[in-house]
Amino acid sequence: MLVLNQSYEPLSVCNTKKAFILILLGKADVVCADLKKTIRSVNHSYPWPSVIRLKKYVSLPYKQVILTRKNILKRDNYLCSYCGRGDLALTVDHVIPKALGGADTWENMVCACTKCNNAKGNKPLAEFELKLIQKPYVPNHILFIKNSVSKIDENWKPYLFVH
Repeated sequence: MLVLNQSYEPLSVCNTKKAFILILLGKADVVCADLKKTIRSVNHSYPWPSVIRLKKYVSLPYKQVILTRKNILKRDNYLCSYCGRGDLALTVDHVIPKALGGADTWENMVCACTKCNNAKGNKPLAEFELKLIQKPYVPNHILFIKNSVSKIDENWKPYLFVH
């Protein structure tokens, strides 16, 4: 389920149980429901939530995606940034090696297969025969919501700016 703030901005994704508990406790409302499914109890039938909106505004500072190995792999779609392969074991590579002063930042870390990472070693990118397929970037949280599910529900698209 897509969770929206009171202002309708996307916050996160949660499972059905969590969404339903928020609704039952009166902390959230159903914005869109999946009409093909219902949640049934002994005495009641409830709409299956697809998008819920919190009743109280949750004040969050700038929604920064935390720099982790898993998030770098997600950002790069689990594909090597040098050769584009995703069928080999993947690691995280520093574009400018740490030995040469490279930092642990979104702009300096990419997903790399072990073959490319070993071939590059501690060399700067200029000395490596392969080039980056895509320049590393700082992702936004909406991108991560989109990538956290295998298929985006049609009801989510207006809130995630997807056509």
